[in-house]
Amino acid sequence: MKTSMDGWGSGLAGVIIFSGSLPATRVAVSDFSPLFLTSARAVIAALLGAALLFALRQTKPSRDDLLSLLIVALGVVVGFPLLTAIALQYITSAHSIVFIGLLPLATAVFGVLRGGERPKPLFWLFSVIGSATVVGFALSAGAEVSLVGDLLMVAAVIACGLGYAEGAKLSRTLGGWQVISWALILALPLMAVIALISLPESWAGIGGGAWMGLAYVSVFSMLIGFVFWYRGLAIGGIAAVGQLQLLQPFFGLLLAAGLLHEKVSPLMIVTTLAIVLCVAGARKFAR
Repeated sequence: MKTSMDGWGSGLAGVIIFSGSLPATRVAVSDFSPLFLTSARAVIAALLGAALLFALRQTKPSRDDLLSLLIVALGVVVGFPLLTAIALQYITSAHSIVFIGLLPLATAVFGVLRGGERPKPLFWLFSVIGSATVVGFALSAGAEVSLVGDLLMVAAVIACGLGYAEGAKLSRTLGGWQVISWALILALPLMAVIALISLPESWAGIGGGAWMGLAYVSVFSMLIGFVFWYRGLAIGGIAAVGQLQLLQPFFGLLLAAGLLHEKVSPLMIVTTLAIVLCVAGARKFAR
């Protein structure tokens, strides 16, 4: 029971940290290009992760771990940050945050495919209901809906779900923060080249908000959040703890409204409440 509670506690801490990612990205892409933001955050986090690995004298991953680390890198270091950064040029952060409601289902599916978990049938019913609610919101008519932005967010969710499940599986033997650190290092050469190629033409016009956004997604979203998140998934179960992501839209909408003064429509609130209610049923039948 204690292990289960530890897993949920760590997972919740990760979700709270991740909730600030999209608002911070929204602020950062106002002055930075999506390509530079994605690569720069990965480079900064990789250097911090490498310092931790060196300082604590961590053992290098085995050759058998490299494929899993590559999947993690492609999913959460490159895929999700880049796709969301591009999407946020078409949609608001409040709109994009609701798509995070799809992440529990994506994570659970990959938890079965890659992690060997077997949730009960009713788990899938609640997960599908929650995901269908989000899809219904995305397809609803309205000025805020952007087909390009919505499709990019769906692709980002798929990439992220795979990266979460693969990283959680590997965390059982390698350790949570070690997994994201090694994945960042694996992606570092490519990300460093992209960062150099996509450097802003001038640093003069970049505001303080963009710098703060870059700092947040680099240190918290790309590294610290994963320390808690992968630990939670590893010890509490990928499908079970993954349902906590349904709380992320709620936290994210509050941040978008409070910090960015973005409009949060009644439909967004109803959708968020609906998917949060679905987590209760899904959690009960996760194992």
